[in-house]
Amino acid sequence: MDRFLVLVLGSISAVLLLKYRGKVKDFVGEIGFAERIFGMGGTNTFIVIFALLVFIFSLMYAFGTLQGVLQNTVGRLF
Repeated sequence: MDRFLVLVLGSISAVLLLKYRGKVKDFVGEIGFAERIFGMGGTNTFIVIFALLVFIFSLMYAFGTLQGVLQNTVGRLF
């Protein structure tokens, strides 16, 4: 049940970030490293990439692949 909840909340938050990215940018201001890396409008690009990553990681968690990836990479350190 918790995996389904993470998927729903991750999807909703990703869609809301994409829909209201202008208001999010006004709230947080311009992000310096994003403007340097992506050029003009880099903050908007960063918000879109962040929303995409939120969706992908919530989808991976819901299907159990995130745990497998973390166990095979970082789990070896512990």
